[in-house]
Amino acid sequence: MLELKTAIVKYGAATALWDISLTIRAGELVCVVGPNGAGKTTLINVIAGLHRIASGGFLLNGDDVSRLPSHRFCGKGIAIVPEGRRLFASMTVRENLVLGSYCADAKRQRRETLERVCAMFPVLVEKLEDPAGALSGGQQQMVAIARALMAQPRLLLLDEPSLGLAPTIVLDMFRIIRDINAEGVAVLLVEQNVAMALDIARRAYVLEEGRIVAEGAPGELTSQPHIRRAYLGM
Repeated sequence: MLELKTAIVKYGAATALWDISLTIRAGELVCVVGPNGAGKTTLINVIAGLHRIASGGFLLNGDDVSRLPSHRFCGKGIAIVPEGRRLFASMTVRENLVLGSYCADAKRQRRETLERVCAMFPVLVEKLEDPAGALSGGQQQMVAIARALMAQPRLLLLDEPSLGLAPTIVLDMFRIIRDINAEGVAVLLVEQNVAMALDIARRAYVLEEGRIVAEGAPGELTSQPHIRRAYLGM
């Protein structure tokens, strides 16, 4: 589905990501873990089309998208839930959700998709006409995920979805992520909660200082003592 081949990403003259090779298959749940400042958010922004690679390959369903304009990525089936949610606080929950469905295909099925995300997040049903900024942190994260799902993505990008949430809400959030993936949506999860991320992922990449230093099935990574200590905080 998606493949980065020895991609290099820069901010001006400074290199942020070095020789990144990463694949996500259709319907797969992949996580990226690593210490703060490793480049995880930069990586997810590249895949969302928000930051271009300086060199290397970037393929989506076999097509080169390395120079595709950012606004075209949603139409290609990619949606992002950014770190910090980035909702429009003064707009209602309904208005925030509608903003996720402006691509032509998603717009045609807006009503059906809205019903589906409300069924997935029933607590939002009674909040649809409330300002998004008035919701709790957990409810705002639900709105952010639901907004991305309104685009009917084939690949959902999640950047630190558990950040700042209470432990009980985090459990619900990971259950929801698992359910979304079970419906056939591929998921790339960047997450600070390493243990929970590895628990639901099929494959994982460990990122440090802009480089992928390990990859494989979660069980393979957690069985290596030096990986557990140095990179996974376990």
